[in-house]
Amino acid sequence: MRRADRLFQIIQILRRSSRPVTAAVLADELEVSKRTVYRDVADLMSQRIPIAGEAGFGYLLSPDYDMPPLMLTPEEIEAVVLGAQWVAGRSDKSLANAARDVVAKITAIVPAHLRPFIVEPSVGARPVIQGAAEENIDPSMLRAAVREGRKLRLRYRSDAGAETARTVWPVILGYSDTSRILVAWCELRQGFRHFRTDRILAADMLGEGHGLRPGELRRRWSDWREAELQRSPRQN
Repeated sequence: MRRADRLFQIIQILRRSSRPVTAAVLADELEVSKRTVYRDVADLMSQRIPIAGEAGFGYLLSPDYDMPPLMLTPEEIEAVVLGAQWVAGRSDKSLANAARDVVAKITAIVPAHLRPFIVEPSVGARPVIQGAAEENIDPSMLRAAVREGRKLRLRYRSDAGAETARTVWPVILGYSDTSRILVAWCELRQGFRHFRTDRILAADMLGEGHGLRPGELRRRWSDWREAELQRSPRQN
C-alpha cells in the first residue's frame, strides 16, 4: 500500500469509530508495524488533521473534521453493491427501491473503468428464499418509530397462538433471510423482547415518545444483549 493511501486509510478507520482506536488495531488492519502507525499519525497531526490521543491510549478523529469525498475503490463499490443486492431482495418496497437508487447513483458518478464492478461484480447475495410468512404491518412505520423515539402499540400473537396488547419502545428492526424482528423494550414484560413482524397483527405509532435522550435506549439494549450473551455461552 502506498504511503499516501495508508494515511488516507488511517483517517477512514478513525472516521468510522466513536471510540479511541489503538495503534495495534490500526497496524493490524493496515498490515504494518505499530512504529509505522505512530509515524503516520504524527505526520497527519503535523498536517493539522484533528486527531487526539497518544500511543498506548488510542486515537480519535474530531467529529467536526470534514474530508472532501474521494473516488470509491473497487472493493468499496462491490461492498455497496453486495449490500444493495441483499436489501433489494429481502426488504420492504421502500427500502428495496432505496437500495436500487443507491446503486443507480453510484453508477452515474463513477468513471467508466469502474462500472464493470457494478454491472458484473465478483460478489453476490444468495437468492431470496420464497414462502416467507405474510405481514400485516408497514415496516417503514416501524423504522420511523425507531428513528423518532416514538412508542408503538402492538397487537401480537405468540408462537402458541395467544394474543396480547403491548406498548413497546422500539430499538431496531432486524432483517434475516426469512423474517424481520422488531427489538423493543416491552412495558408489559418490563424488559427487552424480540417481536417477529409476521406475528404483529396490528401496530400504531403513538404520539408519546419514550423520553430517553438520543442513543440511550440503544445503549441499554446493547448492555442487555452483552449480559445475555455472557449468561448463555455458546456450547461446543
